[in-house]
Amino acid sequence: MKAAIKRIAGMTLAGMADSNHWITMDADQAVGGRDGGARPMELLLLGLGGCTSMDVLSILEKKRVHVDDYECFLEAERADEHPRVFTQIRIKFIFYGEAIPPEAVERAIALSEEKYCSASAMLRKSAEVKVEYEIRKSRAAAE
Repeated sequence: MKAAIKRIAGMTLAGMADSNHWITMDADQAVGGRDGGARPMELLLLGLGGCTSMDVLSILEKKRVHVDDYECFLEAERADEHPRVFTQIRIKFIFYGEAIPPEAVERAIALSEEKYCSASAMLRKSAEVKVEYEIRKSRAAAE
């Protein structure tokens, strides 16, 4: 995997990796940025959420578990001192659908955590990662 970062102006950067999609990054105005893009640490957290979500959804699909909709929410705490690494990360998976077996969800999450998610494996070296999930009725059924 390769990536390139280019300065746009000041602290505003654009990055592109092998997929050829540009991502804009920026710093807060208080530290010289223009607040025009995501912070790099936010991208790390989003990367974790995307990595584990793709694993879990793919595993459930292979098990022929139908999920009507899905959300994943992440919260992270950082060290007070530099380098301000993540010290704790909470992931909440929310699955929407009828007849989603909890044991299938639990197994998919475990496989992502223990075997497949590279982002999780790296971040667990500095942060405690806590996971929870909910299974909710389909949004259409709730209306």
